[in-house]
Amino acid sequence: MLHRRRFLTTTSSGLALGAVALLLGRGALAQPSYTVPLAQLQEMVAPKFPRSVPVQGLFDLTLQVPLLRLLPEVNRLGATMAVDAAGPALRRSHAGLFDVEFALRYEASDRTLRAHQIRLGRLDFPTLKPAVAQLLNVYAPVLAEQSLREVTLHQLRPQDTAMFDGLGLQPGPITVTAKGLTVAFVGKPP
Repeated sequence: MLHRRRFLTTTSSGLALGAVALLLGRGALAQPSYTVPLAQLQEMVAPKFPRSVPVQGLFDLTLQVPLLRLLPEVNRLGATMAVDAAGPALRRSHAGLFDVEFALRYEASDRTLRAHQIRLGRLDFPTLKPAVAQLLNVYAPVLAEQSLREVTLHQLRPQDTAMFDGLGLQPGPITVTAKGLTVAFVGKPP
């Protein structure tokens, strides 16, 4: 009888511990993720600027380091940059403001988070003549795409993903939150 009671107690404790571990395991595997704060994104993008974008041989736009902002309501990032336009068609340099928003994608080949689906918010040059500003705004969506296409915002290190790799997971959807970017980990395809 004593042996049976000890077996039941041990079995009950083992089952309870197993159930707790299973529940914790399910919670941990249900939504494993990696978060990148805005400050870290800002640090990563800064060395890639200033950046020059030529416009049809008429002038060059020089984009300064963008100030990034989180747009969780639309699951995108925004960037505002000071921009200078100078070249033969302008006679002098003009300072302006360039504002874009973009989505993010994960590039597995080098473990990076990159800007894509770039949309122009505004391109404003207060000192340009209206006709030149209008011409510039015709090219603005293409300029936005050229200036930020595939800019790397973060690179995951092997140690950032080692545990997930061991569990057969890989980076999946990227969500913009009020705290930064959250990269969800999903099962690797068979």
